[in-house]
Amino acid sequence: MSVKWKYGISGSLAGLANGLFGSGGGLFLVPLLTGWAKLDQRKAFASSVGAILPLCLVSAAVYGWKGALDLSLAWPYLAGGFAGGLLSGRIFRKVPVDWLRRAFGLLILYGGVRGVMGL
Repeated sequence: MSVKWKYGISGSLAGLANGLFGSGGGLFLVPLLTGWAKLDQRKAFASSVGAILPLCLVSAAVYGWKGALDLSLAWPYLAGGFAGGLLSGRIFRKVPVDWLRRAFGLLILYGGVRGVMGL
């Protein structure tokens, strides 16, 4: 299977997760891009971030069309996310890949435990 097909399938899974759960596309993309498509860790993280915006815009448009989007609740998170994105974008190259990998693993573990335990 060509790498382009692997990217397409990875993106489709990310879009599915994003649409169903409101986020989570990056949780699919990073492991698929590193393991399946053989991107190095930093490129997988950066590519995942680059894919998140369009995925979220599509999901938000669908939620808005269905009447399930309340932007008044989202604004504080958007402001904090903007600040966090600026900061992390500036320090990304300085953080060792091992730390990024471990932090990502802990994030997945935390989300999994919360999801399974219903917290």
